[in-house]
Amino acid sequence: MEPLLIFPDPPPAWLSSALDGAGYPWQAVASIALAARHEPEDGWTGAVVTAEEDVDGSLAACLAFCRSLRKRESPLQPLLLAVPRAELAALDFREDLFDDFVLFGSSVAEVDARLAHLFRRTGRGKQHDLIIYGPLALNLETYQAALGGRPLDLTFMEYELLRFLAAHPGKVFTREALLSRVWGYEYYGGARTVDVHIRRLRAKLGEEHAHLIDTVRSVGYRFGAVRWLPSKSDEGARPRSGPGDPASSTWSSSSPSTSSWTSPPSSSGRSS
Repeated sequence: MEPLLIFPDPPPAWLSSALDGAGYPWQAVASIALAARHEPEDGWTGAVVTAEEDVDGSLAACLAFCRSLRKRESPLQPLLLAVPRAELAALDFREDLFDDFVLFGSSVAEVDARLAHLFRRTGRGKQHDLIIYGPLALNLETYQAALGGRPLDLTFMEYELLRFLAAHPGKVFTREALLSRVWGYEYYGGARTVDVHIRRLRAKLGEEHAHLIDTVRSVGYRFGAVRWLPSKSDEGARPRSGPGDPASSTWSSSSPSTSSWTSPPSSSGRSS
């Protein structure tokens, strides 16, 4: 699944959390020019454009952004607009600029439901029979796994352990929790069982990708990167972007994306 286009950059914390929680890859941009520059080869999956609360000109800038997306040679669809409740009246007679809207600050469930409804119209978006994390793909129906287009030869329990971890990226699980969640409460093996399977998985992932499963000392294991969203009280302590930093904020792959499965993805194709 290609990423969703998000405007503005950075997006509000509630929206990035909602998209991550619903499992959508995304990339934020600050202008229509950057949207064109960073557009994936297969195009954006859709767009979410957000008008900020209590920011003068924010809605006007968002509607101008939407208008530019609609005037492209191939108008971008679907387009979800997020607006403060106080700005709802301003949307009258502008329905051609967006496909649906949500209120500013909506929940994960609301954002996911709106996007799912829009994607059903276009046939794009996420389906739930495949987990993709970077080069790793797991087919939930056929129990196949592939890494960069190369099939992985996994035992049933290796696959189940990898599937469980990949479905909860960034979250730390103790060995005891993994035993109960993957092997089941009736399993009487010790925590050493988890360590053995983790070691085998890392070996099969290879040296380049073994880091996907990280050991958290004195706790357990974690799959993938952590996306930490600091509170407003921490914002003053965050380092500022330097001149060499990218021009846009990109989803950090902390949530798996999903799509339909036909065969293991080729090494030249995009995995998310």
